[in-house]
Amino acid sequence: SYVEIPFEFQYIIGVTSTLKILNNFEREIIQNLYKIRYITFIPSVFVNNLKFLIKDDIWIENENDYFIVIKQEIEKITALEKRAVLVFFESKLKLKEFYNSTVLDSLKQSVIYITEEMSFVEQEILIKRPIVSGQIILLTKTFGRGTDFICYDEKLTENGGIHVIQTFISEDILEEIQIQGRTARQGNHGSYSIILRVRDLEKFRIKNIDIENFKNAKEILSQISDMVRISKTYHTIYEFLYERRNNLLKIKYDINKEYIYYAKEKHYIAKKFLSNLISGNIDFVKDFLFHENKGVEGSYVSRTICLIDASSSMYCLLHKCKKTVDIMLERISEILKCFNLTSDLFQIQFVVYQNYNHKEDEILKISPWETKSDNLRVFMNSIEIDKDGGNKAIEIGLCHANQENITQVILIGNTSPNTQKDVYEKRNYYTENYWKHTKFARPTYYQQELEKLRAYKIPVQTFFVEQQVEEVFKEIAQKTGGRYEMFDINSSSSLHMLTDLIAQEILRNVGGSSKGDALVEAYRSKYNRNYT
Repeated sequence: SYVEIPFEFQYIIGVTSTLKILNNFEREIIQNLYKIRYITFIPSVFVNNLKFLIKDDIWIENENDYFIVIKQEIEKITALEKRAVLVFFESKLKLKEFYNSTVLDSLKQSVIYITEEMSFVEQEILIKRPIVSGQIILLTKTFGRGTDFICYDEKLTENGGIHVIQTFISEDILEEIQIQGRTARQGNHGSYSIILRVRDLEKFRIKNIDIENFKNAKEILSQISDMVRISKTYHTIYEFLYERRNNLLKIKYDINKEYIYYAKEKHYIAKKFLSNLISGNIDFVKDFLFHENKGVEGSYVSRTICLIDASSSMYCLLHKCKKTVDIMLERISEILKCFNLTSDLFQIQFVVYQNYNHKEDEILKISPWETKSDNLRVFMNSIEIDKDGGNKAIEIGLCHANQENITQVILIGNTSPNTQKDVYEKRNYYTENYWKHTKFARPTYYQQELEKLRAYKIPVQTFFVEQQVEEVFKEIAQKTGGRYEMFDINSSSSLHMLTDLIAQEILRNVGGSSKGDALVEAYRSKYNRNYT
């Protein structure tokens, strides 16, 4: 574990340019966990000539205007001000979406882009090429850290230097500072602006109504704790964004803090393996490798598909899944052992669904069948959230469930399934001519898939995170003989609730009518937690 590695050393010495902007809980980690309490700040020998006005240099746009405003800002910088511009995107997918849009057609001859998929040599050639006036470079956020662009163009410098546009909100302000640092380097002049799309802000719990309230100088509702919500006003939109970003970072910090204890245990197990490997204890090494690499066997009695909505408002839940899967599967195995049952009795598969604005390989992401956590965690790390609003393609996930040999489905989401009209209209995003050559050639509807599951006697246990979808999630559960329940994704206890929710449903399914309740009761007795 990266958390434990620093403890292997007698001294810890670090150099960073972003120490001053660490938040309170990050400072707490440095001071209390790693005992780093002696800090020296060395002032820069260069003057900070970065121009960024938080009242004027941030735009938040709707879906239709987002790309247009980015293009207009590029044109203003390159054509009117005779400068160069670096435009940073959150991912390669979003960069390509802008690059391939018709909005950019008139500028495309002046545009180059740099992404992680390029070879190191290709990247270096483009980065080392001197920047000149009028140049437009699109980059993914990876290149916002430690990438030095060369500029010998004196006219560009006289006109204000390189301009940086960031098209997303960084989850961590440290990343934002690094991206700003691609201009105004070593005392030179430069400028920076942020252009955002409203629906990209959902993972920060920011809704369109919040932006409208700010524009109209109205109060915005903020959640202070599970039970406390207050309304407040903000002087600038950046102040509001900064607070919501910090709230998300705090949630992730709390999740990671919970996981540290499990990671520590795994770290010491790995150290023990290395020690025995070095000392030549072959029997221990064989047993360890056999246990760690044992695959899924065919002797299961329970096979569960965990079907998860990948909309942006589910961002925190997806992050929690990554952290909790180790603990969840370990607890299931422990309870089964208490009843003299083996962990081979169950298998789990994570399936993440999106919508028809994603192609065949993206609309439905499917993990391997597993009884252990490693591959599931790797799978969850590969998931990108869907910024598309509205109903989602639950029907695609249920269709996949009908093609697998399973004993139950656990559905967790906050959006309704597509209506029949939605299915036909949304498939036209890539047209039926595209879909007919994929495994999703035949349109389906969630009601049709539910009928098949009911015929196979496969229950769907549903957990909804928004009150507005309660009725449809209740319908899905009741039609298939499953249970339904609300899951408070924003609760401070939600990490534990998620662990317990999935673990108990799997144990109930493994035990069936004879032992299911006893396994769940044993789980609750051993890992009992009162949620508030």
